[in-house]
Amino acid sequence: MRLGLLRHPLGGGFDARALFAALHPSGDAFWLDSGPGGRAFLGTGERVALPAGGVLPRLRAELAALAVEGELGRVPLGLVGWLGYELRGETTGMPVRARGPHPDAAFLRVDRLVAVAGDGTAELLALGTAWEGGLAAWRDEVLAQLAAPSCGLSSPPQGAPSRWLSSPPQEGVSKPPAAPPPTWHDTSERYLANVRACQHAIHEGEAYQLCLTSEVRVPGAFDALAVFDALRATSATHHGALLRIGGTALVSASPERFLEAGPDGLVRTSPIKGTRPRDPRPDEDARLRGELVASDKERAENLMIVDLMRNDLSRVCALGTVAVTSLLEVESYPHVHQLVSSIEGRLLPGLGAVDAVAACFPAGSMTGAPKLRAIELLDALEDRPRGPYAGAFGYLAADGAADLAMTIRTIVIDAAGATVGTGGGITALSDPAAELAEARLKSAAPLAALAASHPLPSGQTL
Repeated sequence: MRLGLLRHPLGGGFDARALFAALHPSGDAFWLDSGPGGRAFLGTGERVALPAGGVLPRLRAELAALAVEGELGRVPLGLVGWLGYELRGETTGMPVRARGPHPDAAFLRVDRLVAVAGDGTAELLALGTAWEGGLAAWRDEVLAQLAAPSCGLSSPPQGAPSRWLSSPPQEGVSKPPAAPPPTWHDTSERYLANVRACQHAIHEGEAYQLCLTSEVRVPGAFDALAVFDALRATSATHHGALLRIGGTALVSASPERFLEAGPDGLVRTSPIKGTRPRDPRPDEDARLRGELVASDKERAENLMIVDLMRNDLSRVCALGTVAVTSLLEVESYPHVHQLVSSIEGRLLPGLGAVDAVAACFPAGSMTGAPKLRAIELLDALEDRPRGPYAGAFGYLAADGAADLAMTIRTIVIDAAGATVGTGGGITALSDPAAELAEARLKSAAPLAALAASHPLPSGQTL
C-alpha cells in the first residue's frame, strides 16, 4: 500500500523555537526555517548510512523505497541533511586530496515532523496509511509532551497553549570562562596573494572566474540552538536551518538556493554572484545598491555562473526546456545586497532531484568557470578541505520535490569548536583589497552570532 500524507492539527499560538527546544533538546534533529511569516519544520529521524563514494546511489535508493501517493506540498518528509563540498569527488570524478573531520554527506530519514506556520498554527505531519502503530504512538507522545505540567501548559494543545507562545531563548550549555582567539586559515596577506594568483590564472586563460574561499575557526563549546537564536535575530532568511547529525551541527542563514525541484520534474537554481554591504543611511544604502547593479565586474561574474549552470542543467533536462527566468536581480538582506539570477529546466523522463544534484554539484557559484579547472586551481590555492561549507543542505522529499540551499553564511559546530567559511568570486577586474573586505563582510554575521552565544574574553574581538 502506498503511503500518504497524514495530518494532525495542534491549533494556534505556537512558536517554532520553543517547540524545538522542548521536543529536541539533544541528539539528531533538524529545524528548517523560512524566516518571518514563513513555515518552519521540526523533527528528527534515523541516520542514513552513506558509504564513501556511494552517497548519491544510496540517496536514490532511499527515496525509491518510499512509495508515496500524490504530492506532499513542499513538506520535507523523506531525507533531510547536507552535502559537503568534498562530495565533488563523487559528482565530478576528480580526486579529493584531503577530507576534514566531517563526512561527505549526512542525512536523516524523516517520516514524521512538526510544521509551524507563520501565524503560529502547528500540525503533526507524517508519511503513512493511518495514525496507527508507531505513528500513533509518536503522535500521542508529542501531545503528552506539550500537555505536561512541567511545560507550563494551561490546557492540552488544541486551543492556544500559552507556554508555546514566542518564548525567550533559553540558556545554552555551560561555557568556559575564556577561550583562545579565533584563527583564520589565511592571513590577510595570504588571502590577497591568493586573489592575485587567481587573477594570474585568469590572465593565462586557465579560468574565467574563481570562487576563492577561506575559513575562520572559533574554539570553545557552543550550544547550536543558542547560536541559531543569535543568527536568526540579525540575519533571518528564506533558507535558515539548524541541523544536528552525528555530533556535528550546521547553523545557517543562507540567502542562496542551490536546487529546487518539484514532483513534476521542474528544477530551478538561483546562483548569487555580486555583493555590496548594507548601510543604515537610506541614501548611502541606495547608492551601494545602484553601484552593485552598475558594476561591470559583478555583472560579468554573475553571467559567467549563469552560463555554467545552464550547461549543468542541460545535462539532465529535456532539450529546449532550460531557460534563464530572471537575470541580475537585486535581493537585499540585513547585511548585504546580492545580485541573483535564476535558471530552470524540466528533468528528462525517469530522472529526479538526485540526478540534478549529480549534474550540478558543486554549485558553480562556489567553484567558478570552467568548473573542473576551477576546482583544481582552488584546491591548490586554498590548501584545505572545505567540508560542509560550500556544499548544500535541505531536503529531498519522498514525492520527488527537493529544496537545497547553498551552505554559505553558515556555522559548522563540532566538539572542537566552530568554523565559518567565507569567500568571493575573483575575476580579472577584481580589486584584491575589495575581495578581502567582501570575504570578511560575509563572515561578520555568523561570527557575531558565535560571539553573542559564547562571549570572548574582555577586549577581544572577532
